[in-house]
Amino acid sequence: MTTPRPTAELSADEARRLALRAQGFLGAPDRRSGVRGILRHLGAIQLDTISVLARSHELVPYARLGAVGRKTVENAYWKDTHAFEYWSHAACILPIEEWPHFAFRRRAYRNRPHWNHELPDGVHDQVIKQLRSEGPLTATELGGAKKTSDWWDWSGTKVAVERALMYGEVVCVERRGWKRLYDLAERAVPASLLHDELDDTECLRRLVRLAGKSLGVGTRADIADYHRLKGEQVDAVIADSGLVPVTVEGWSKPAWADPAALETPPRGRHRTTLLSPFDSLIWERARTERIFGFTHRLEAYVPKQKRVYGYFAMPVLAGGRLVGRVDPAREGGTLVARQVTLDGPKAVPAVAQALAEAATWVDCTDVRVERVDTPALREPLAKEIARILG
Repeated sequence: MTTPRPTAELSADEARRLALRAQGFLGAPDRRSGVRGILRHLGAIQLDTISVLARSHELVPYARLGAVGRKTVENAYWKDTHAFEYWSHAACILPIEEWPHFAFRRRAYRNRPHWNHELPDGVHDQVIKQLRSEGPLTATELGGAKKTSDWWDWSGTKVAVERALMYGEVVCVERRGWKRLYDLAERAVPASLLHDELDDTECLRRLVRLAGKSLGVGTRADIADYHRLKGEQVDAVIADSGLVPVTVEGWSKPAWADPAALETPPRGRHRTTLLSPFDSLIWERARTERIFGFTHRLEAYVPKQKRVYGYFAMPVLAGGRLVGRVDPAREGGTLVARQVTLDGPKAVPAVAQALAEAATWVDCTDVRVERVDTPALREPLAKEIARILG
């Protein structure tokens, strides 16, 4: 692909601020649109099984809006057909109006030559029949999710319903106690959106455009990663996506930007908050290092003795920078900062503020700081948290 002549040259700082605004961390959020507005603004909110302070899909709107109620978050996603779950960056909550634009992925799944799980004869038809007469249902209610206690040993019913989900016959309409709640697409998706009429090019053009808008500015790899597209898929449509080519100081690769984002300089109040490791601001490690000079890695799946920052280290955002990390836990009414990494003494007030607000959000009345990478900063951090909590 030949990259057109850039329309703008951005400094590294301008690119960082564009990214922060695009992700909802610079300037006042639209509180009237609430969690649903955040979902549509980001285009995808990643799900994950890990729950420390809360699950990641709860942490993402909290990071932008502050202490929005957790029940409010769940209702915003699942009530009144506002969202559906599907494979995007990973398993993600997506705005319902984007259902037609994932037709390319549903077609690709239908055309896959093989699967890792065998599907017994007749089970697919039985699952569809049961959902039609009794749904929505969980895999357990359909007849059981597993054959044994091993997590990978799915039952035929689970294989059938997950395959139907990937094909678009079935939709996950809610997470209930972390179990997927399945229903037929014909009931769960508004009729005006249901049919897969858009061709692959139209779908990809839309998703590339949305990714660029949600990122503010990004390289080809950044844009591809947002909805886990292939590089060649991005190349095929980016010239017609509405994004414009730009250069960014210090970036070795060409970049593309949302033209609307270039019209006005990013200004406004910065959010101070803990970030889920699965937050779309930082979910791509190479981009996070390029924009923030911050190396971020989820260590939940790293052996305990090899962890550097902790099981679920949450980066701390303040003043548009990543100024530290906190590995949190809860013990009753106490939020425990098991391990804290600070970018120097100046980060103490921001990290204290982020911890105190998070504690209040999850109904903790106290914060206990256990370890700080610079031991001399442990007491100042604890005192500042106590002052904020009063």
